[in-house]
Amino acid sequence: MRYFDYLREDEEKKIFYLPPKDFSREDHKDTLSYSLGATLYVPAVNGKISNYIIHRKIEGLVSMVICLEDAIGDNMVKRAQENLLMHLKNINDKLKEGTIDYERIPLLFIRVRNPKHLKYIIELLDENINLITGFVFPKFSSRNGYEFFSIIENFKYKGLYGMPILETKEILYKDSRYDELEQVRMILGDYKKRVLNIRVGATDFCSSFGIRRPYDKTIYDVSMINDCLFDILNYFIREEENYVISGPVWEYFSSMEDRKDSKFIRGLINEAYMDKINGFMGKTVIHPSHIMPVQSTLIVKKEEYLDALNIIKNNNGVTGVVKSQFGNKMNEIKPHLNWANKIIKKSNIYGVFNGEEDYESFLKRKL
Repeated sequence: MRYFDYLREDEEKKIFYLPPKDFSREDHKDTLSYSLGATLYVPAVNGKISNYIIHRKIEGLVSMVICLEDAIGDNMVKRAQENLLMHLKNINDKLKEGTIDYERIPLLFIRVRNPKHLKYIIELLDENINLITGFVFPKFSSRNGYEFFSIIENFKYKGLYGMPILETKEILYKDSRYDELEQVRMILGDYKKRVLNIRVGATDFCSSFGIRRPYDKTIYDVSMINDCLFDILNYFIREEENYVISGPVWEYFSSMEDRKDSKFIRGLINEAYMDKINGFMGKTVIHPSHIMPVQSTLIVKKEEYLDALNIIKNNNGVTGVVKSQFGNKMNEIKPHLNWANKIIKKSNIYGVFNGEEDYESFLKRKL
């Protein structure tokens, strides 16, 4: 797989100082955790899932979650499971025929309902498990966390990851938050090699207070949710923990035809940019029109990239600080080293803009 592989060669040369590199679902977790980008959630009852993948109908799609939980009604679970199996079989049939390439299939995840359901789905998938990178654990908490992870840890197919969603009231409510976050951190620490990504459920958080952000505001404008998100970041992206956390879903969309001038897309871009500067990596999306705007904000600026290289190059135990070659900032080796390492990881996956390009110019060119 490779980000922005839909660009023509001349477009790629104009946009990128360094183009994105290929990566594979077999790569190390440190690479994959940064590679999810805009992760598209699709209800398992959707009849077009295998068509999207086999015929590459969604431009830029790199990761997808097929949802068996909140995106479908409680009375539709059986149908959704049958639909899921049908789609996976369709994809595997095309793989056996040689009409599609395994390396071009997006990273696929299944969002289950609870630990008991996870165990059932894993067994139900049988040979189709080869297409699945991992599972999404909703309502993840200190009550169910060990059970979720122990199931994939003990399953015979050892390549599976878990992505817990932090969205329960114990984390949202201030009087229980810190105790719950500490217990969740202990669980994730015990299964760290299985934790590909942490996700946050801002929609569930808002629901608990009966509030909803409008399209012209970001989740960071909702004070109580903002407060909770920053506590989650504080616990899990600190240098000692160094998990990757994906930004919350943006729930507004317009048609693909209207996306260029859509007020909803502008709101999404504003929030995705705020995600980035606050420490989130990637974002949950629920519409194909969201993919390109989110992924454009993940491309590394040339100035960031060269500063990061400069910091890493001078991490020699002698140099303490160097002036940026752009003459506009100081680069302190120790304080900025963690940031620099993250920038290099992102640059390998999403590429580096040419000096005159940024995500705004990229979107004007491609939307």
